[in-house]
Amino acid sequence: MSATPPLDLADEATRDALAAWLAAAAGAGGARIEDSTPLTGGAIHQHWRIDVAFDGGPLGGDAVALVLRAEGDATLEESHSVEQEFAIARVAFEAGVAVPEPLWQCDDAVLGRAFSIWRFVEGVAAGHLLVRDETLGGPRPALLAQIGAELARIQTIEPGRAGLDWLPVPEPSPALAAVAEYRAALDAHPRPRPALEWGLRWLEREAPETERLVLVHSDYRTGNFIVGEGGLRGVLDWEFARWGDPLDDPGWLSARAWRFNRYDRRAGGLGDLADFERGYGRALPPRALHYWEVMAHIRWAVIAIHQGERHSSGRQPSLELALTGRIVDEIELEILTLIEEGERGEYGSGADTATAPPPASEDAAPATDPLDGAALLEAARGALIDDLAPHVPGGQRYALLMADNAMGIAARELEAGASP
Repeated sequence: MSATPPLDLADEATRDALAAWLAAAAGAGGARIEDSTPLTGGAIHQHWRIDVAFDGGPLGGDAVALVLRAEGDATLEESHSVEQEFAIARVAFEAGVAVPEPLWQCDDAVLGRAFSIWRFVEGVAAGHLLVRDETLGGPRPALLAQIGAELARIQTIEPGRAGLDWLPVPEPSPALAAVAEYRAALDAHPRPRPALEWGLRWLEREAPETERLVLVHSDYRTGNFIVGEGGLRGVLDWEFARWGDPLDDPGWLSARAWRFNRYDRRAGGLGDLADFERGYGRALPPRALHYWEVMAHIRWAVIAIHQGERHSSGRQPSLELALTGRIVDEIELEILTLIEEGERGEYGSGADTATAPPPASEDAAPATDPLDGAALLEAARGALIDDLAPHVPGGQRYALLMADNAMGIAARELEAGASP
């Protein structure tokens, strides 16, 4: 099954329908979309910057920069609908959290898919850029303190908050509810994943008590922070938010997957956890944080399996999804290493997943994997031919980076003898 065609705001009828809806939503006499630009980032939603001039109403005058966040071709089981995400972000915004202001949301009647409209916030969010260029967002200790303070502000939102009564309370506890969810996801997958099952059993056995339920962003990490001059400007992507343990988000932030190859910087690849803690207002207990770091890797592995299947099944051919699915083995190695270190009382280092694991024994039965090195090379060729050749400059640089990454993975496998 092929993917739904992407939203096309160059289509005159689509622009006219959207402009009419925006005018009504803003209480204006009319609206004109002066410019529209697709934004990169996000494996689930489609994003456009739209510059809109309103005739009258509260937003009348000069063109206003907005972001259209549209439902994509596929969602993860744990992600909220556009309407639900909008409601969560609205509550966070009203609580003083640095969220791009959520303005309006709409079902699929106008564009054929649900979407929401937010104020555009100028800045940079791309994780690999933030980690590499330390001039973005200002001094790292100050930026991490802001990120910590923002999470503390999010965690002032607790069950009972008006507008969020529909969010379920995890039973019997956040940790055990997550273990049950991820175990069910693995049970539904045809390929056995014993390392992940072992990790789930460890999480089940070591599950901590949660003293206080708070709003957990669930994707609080480098790549979802907009930064600019002066530091943190906004927190993006609220589609996974839920009630949970206060250490869930710090564990996700600390996961090596979100350090963008700066494994020496535990706080999201940006610096030291001590700077984060300074803004957060309290120390992170090492053993408890380690637990939620292991949980983060289990969750990321389950997501990666799902994303990889979207590509390998033919539902949504995508080099980015193929790459995500291919990292599950590396995540498993990280989980095993973290648990082993935790048993020794060592917290926070993890495996060097930049190095490929040793090849399997020649006596081992070969595993059938639709995302092997050969498939990755084919996906890379498709990206180069279909995506890059017609549009080499500009936004296509991201696809070029992905293609380079895919070829690097395949080359390492071939060199190590991991591919047949």
